Amino acid sequence: MPEPTSTSGDALPDSIDRTDGRPVYVIGGGPGGLAAAAALREQGVRAVVLEKSEHVGASWRRHYERLHLHTTRRWSALPGLAMPRRFGRWVSRADMVRYLEKYAEHHELEVVTGVEVTRIGRTPDGTGWQLDATGGRVLTGRAVVVATGFNHTPRTPAWPGREGFTGELLHAAEYRAPAPYAGKDVLVAGIGNTGAEIAVDLVEGGASRVRIAVRTTPHIVRRSTAGWPAQATAVLVRRLPVGLVDRAGRLLSRVAVPDLAAQGLPRPDTGLYSRVKQGAIPIQDVGLIDAVKTGRVVPVAAVESFDGDAVVLADGTRITPDVVIAATGYERALEPLVGHLGVLDSRGRPVVHGARAPERAPGLYFTGFTNPISGMLREIALDARRIAKKLASAG
Repeated sequence: MPEPTSTSGDALPDSIDRTDGRPVYVIGGGPGGLAAAAALREQGVRAVVLEKSEHVGASWRRHYERLHLHTTRRWSALPGLAMPRRFGRWVSRADMVRYLEKYAEHHELEVVTGVEVTRIGRTPDGTGWQLDATGGRVLTGRAVVVATGFNHTPRTPAWPGREGFTGELLHAAEYRAPAPYAGKDVLVAGIGNTGAEIAVDLVEGGASRVRIAVRTTPHIVRRSTAGWPAQATAVLVRRLPVGLVDRAGRLLSRVAVPDLAAQGLPRPDTGLYSRVKQGAIPIQDVGLIDAVKTGRVVPVAAVESFDGDAVVLADGTRITPDVVIAATGYERALEPLVGHLGVLDSRGRPVVHGARAPERAPGLYFTGFTNPISGMLREIALDARRIAKKLASAG
């Protein structure tokens, strides 16, 4: 099979250095960027992927080893290449990296690594887009697709006293495997999907005690029930009225998920889909329910501050874990790149995504910045084809 066109930033192809070809530049070599580039190539539009690291799929390479997709193999594939059946129904982190490498090769994508775009603006004549990149490079394209990722920059709250904490404090982005924490008392701060899965990983890896700090009680759903994946339900209901889905979700939860109130994890008092609309995706259970029910993972109040070797919780409790893992999310970090263009909302997210370009920035597209209930990879694949069709029709 032909190799993809892939070069390092120190050896940019002449056509890119001269910027006279005006391709569509795709910023980011993760799933969103690769999917967009492949869909554009399929439409006969030249696309050049600019990736700041040395490999495609950089964020997937950094994820913790235990990670598997919470979406099915079938609905996680990108345009033009199915995932191999041998990957199983729930694809592992390592297999996802292999798939992204194969994807770039299969579609013969033009990928340039080692180049970070720092700012996007209109060309002086207003006919295209100018990209400022590392090494003093100035690149000019007819359009730009920003696909730098939902999980771009780790966010750790500015907890009072955290700098003086005498234990170990790290962000979940730095966590790889449980072995270094065997025999240790660990507090996981944050109970999204990442925090929940890391907590279970720690228990199974031999941590002496695992607590998980909860600020807002999450919704928990079974990843699969009687062979029916939660993603399939999400695809079916995502366009139904929010109130209807909330009521159905409440009923399903009472049937499928035990009441964990006695263990410190009561049922949420807000609807599942209402929370999704606010940006909170439910936890897909990969062992948390059983771990909490049996007392191997103990929910506690949210972290408020640090005091020497102690962590002070929202209910006033003081605990002294050896390690605190902050599963507190990520920033999109788009402000330096496009903040001056007026295309972000008050939370730093693109005002539109997919095939819709902002009114004040025609030719600028965003993909991979939403986390829909039906699955991010599925949404990325849909976005890619829509963006490609839009740019192909624009000539």
